Amino acid sequence: MENIWLLAFLFPIIVTEAAVVVGGGVGIGVGGGGSGVWIGGGMGPPTAPSASAYTALQAWKAAITEDPLGITKSWVGPNVCSYKGVFCSDSRDFMGNPAGPTVAAIDLNHANLKGTLVKELSSLSDLSLLHLNSNRFSGNLPLSFRQLSSLTELDLSNNQFSGPFPSPVLYIPNLVYLDLRFNSFSGPIPEDLFDKRLDAIFLNNNLFTGELPMNLGNSPASVINLANNKLTGTIPFSLGYMGIKEILFLNNQLTGCIPQGVGMWTDLQVLDVSSNSLMGHLPDSLSCLTGIEVLNFAHNRLSGELPDLVCSLQSLMNLTVAANFFSGFSQDCNRLMFRNVGFDFSFNCIPGKQMQRPEGDCSGVPSGGLSCLRIPSIQPLACGTLFAATNSLP
Repeated sequence: MENIWLLAFLFPIIVTEAAVVVGGGVGIGVGGGGSGVWIGGGMGPPTAPSASAYTALQAWKAAITEDPLGITKSWVGPNVCSYKGVFCSDSRDFMGNPAGPTVAAIDLNHANLKGTLVKELSSLSDLSLLHLNSNRFSGNLPLSFRQLSSLTELDLSNNQFSGPFPSPVLYIPNLVYLDLRFNSFSGPIPEDLFDKRLDAIFLNNNLFTGELPMNLGNSPASVINLANNKLTGTIPFSLGYMGIKEILFLNNQLTGCIPQGVGMWTDLQVLDVSSNSLMGHLPDSLSCLTGIEVLNFAHNRLSGELPDLVCSLQSLMNLTVAANFFSGFSQDCNRLMFRNVGFDFSFNCIPGKQMQRPEGDCSGVPSGGLSCLRIPSIQPLACGTLFAATNSLP
């Protein structure tokens, strides 16, 4: 549910009287008078930006080898604010005096351009949004991109980029939205990524390998999508301390237990760990996820009884535990269908239920001698139980 993260702002370029660019993959310019974001493609402001913007965009145009929609045909002359896909804003200097138009955003989503990114783009010092989703750009990010100090949104999704994680993004100081999904980036995900003040991290559908960084829980992001990579190892226990709304680990090669600390994700709405090799029982602390809407544990090696504490979560809309080794569930789970909650428990080991595993598959529940970590406590860390016990005190 990536639409949970919708940016609808453009940080002002020094001082802007009226400027709006809607992020998350859509760029809309609002012009009028002598201020605002100017729509590229024939509606440029009366004066052109600096010569460095012209030089940068011409260098990039030269590196674009295919342009079937003719986007860059308008990229002619020094007035780059008239270029299709380029959005400008009036800016002011540190004294508040008009400083002329500056390139504030580039939105070339779905332009089907083929080529590479060039180092000269780093001279666009006031660039706040760079949206290039659904093109055919390849290679990696130039190291000079770390100089884009005003950049807040970087969307490179659905391209042909490759190589290691693009390290320049780690040094862009004001970045809040990072979308690298549907490319061929590979190698480990750097720890430093989760120390940045990002609100959305989309790395799904790449070729990333290695273990999840132990500091993943440091990230303030509301959405993290690491699905459809080749990540290994365990889910870090530090994850229990994140204020996150959506986190997706599906279709990797993760092993071990679902950490007890997952219950501390108090704002969590979506948790998907399906299609991994996770083992053990579901932690009681899942009962703490009072706002959870989607839980997907399918296609793992989880076992034990499905806790009522999970099935009784009031915000739950979909619970999927298919293709595991669960041995049963009780009344609250049976009632899910009457609450209009999607509940898929097929291909488990639940006696008396249809579409279960053959009995022979259930005779040896996979655990590998695994002992899942539990937080030391006088009582189990189960919010429903602890809440009831607290209320029963005289």
